[in-house]
Amino acid sequence: MGQKLTIAIVEHGKGTGKNIVITANADLELTAKGHAIWEKTGLDLSKLAQAAGFKGKSGTFLPVLAPQGLDADVLLVAGVEGLSKDSAKYEFADFGGKLIDQVSNRPSNTTRVVLNDDLFTAPLVAEVAAGIKLSQYRFDKYKTKKNDDDTSSEIDITLETADAKAATAAHEDRDCVTAGTIFARDLVNEPANILGTLEFAEAAKSLEADGLEVELLDEAKMKELGMGALLGVAQGSVRPPRLAIMKWNGGAKDEAPVAFIGKGVVFDSGGLSIKPAGGMEDMKGDMGGAGAVAGLMKTVALRKPKINVIGVIGLVENMLDANAQRPGDIVTSMSGQTIEVLNTDAEGRLVLADALWYTKETFKPKFMVNLATLTGANLVALGNEHAGLFSNDDQLAERITAAGLETNEKVWRFPMGPAYDKLIDSKNADMKNIGGRWAGAITAAQFLKRFVGDTKWAHLDLSTAMNVPSTATNKSWATGFGVYLLDQMVRNHYE
Repeated sequence: MGQKLTIAIVEHGKGTGKNIVITANADLELTAKGHAIWEKTGLDLSKLAQAAGFKGKSGTFLPVLAPQGLDADVLLVAGVEGLSKDSAKYEFADFGGKLIDQVSNRPSNTTRVVLNDDLFTAPLVAEVAAGIKLSQYRFDKYKTKKNDDDTSSEIDITLETADAKAATAAHEDRDCVTAGTIFARDLVNEPANILGTLEFAEAAKSLEADGLEVELLDEAKMKELGMGALLGVAQGSVRPPRLAIMKWNGGAKDEAPVAFIGKGVVFDSGGLSIKPAGGMEDMKGDMGGAGAVAGLMKTVALRKPKINVIGVIGLVENMLDANAQRPGDIVTSMSGQTIEVLNTDAEGRLVLADALWYTKETFKPKFMVNLATLTGANLVALGNEHAGLFSNDDQLAERITAAGLETNEKVWRFPMGPAYDKLIDSKNADMKNIGGRWAGAITAAQFLKRFVGDTKWAHLDLSTAMNVPSTATNKSWATGFGVYLLDQMVRNHYE
């Protein structure tokens, strides 16, 4: 998808490319290697920079076209002022994303990037490479005509650094996360006529090639288990439901796993409580939580940590036909608790109720984190900048929050408590699936909390999964949000 990209990491002096990138700070000081390259041009950098208004700020660039004395089509001075070894990792990924934007549309398809050794340590070189790759992601598989321009369909980039061996190892590790993020983006970007419940289940099954153990539960098995909440959502669609269980067995056999659960509503019409037509096309992405869990499990399989990890996704389609669930229906969840369905468009929590209970009872995990595009109320409160965080455990919440700041997949914690919980009590069943107009994201979380027992648990409400403003590392409708965040959290505290 998009232009084919090749990234290599080499020792200084071994890079090739008709585009050459060197770095400069606010004082227009170049690295020794960069200075040697610049000297060949015979140009006055200060004078050029002043004329162009270039001050070396990170994310800004000074291009010199057809520079005399160099076998290059363009020499690009990249500002790094504001970056330091103490900067957040994602700032270096942003640098890589902005850099590739400067060279990807040029006729020359090879680029040599000379990195400052005092700034770009091996892990940060890996972040630059990740930013380059993520920025170049495009979902254009259904375009029969490509843009007719002079750009190449292939881009080759070499990153020059002092310790190429260490940087390559860091890149290979970081690239596992990038691959998982791209896998999640691909799933969420697919149209619903292509990616239904069975197709998503097969995508999960394909991860066996990476080393996961994958089990798929069909409708009959879920009926046997008593998953009336999940099955109630699925009954209006011709597409059969599936529960996909992905396992990474990297730890001791008797070691409790960490567990991630995703809402996988492959399309959400709202059911009989039908959604407005405007924007309904975005509901192909209502499986953003399941996409993130699948991407996270791919990352885990690729990098092979010595822990046990479980990923569970509930796959349904919420449609309306003569057999569809009605407002006022009462269903019995796997937990035995009954639910009065007052709004069939509050369906994701019904899917997660059974998926959470199944995960808790079957695997006895150290913690559970569920991810879901669950409520519009979360989008109203936080916009696209943060995912909503709800948890019954302060330590788990703090660890997720810290990982969010580290990766720029940010979360914001909401309150929970008995007063909110009362809002979902029902006169006709154990609970109802909506709590009224106010605090909609919180009452949805309170609903989920009734299915986790004493297990440490967090819920991420993903207003960040799709249709967000373009960034340096994401030009895609789908973001893959959650893969980097939760992989980092696990690395930091559970390996």
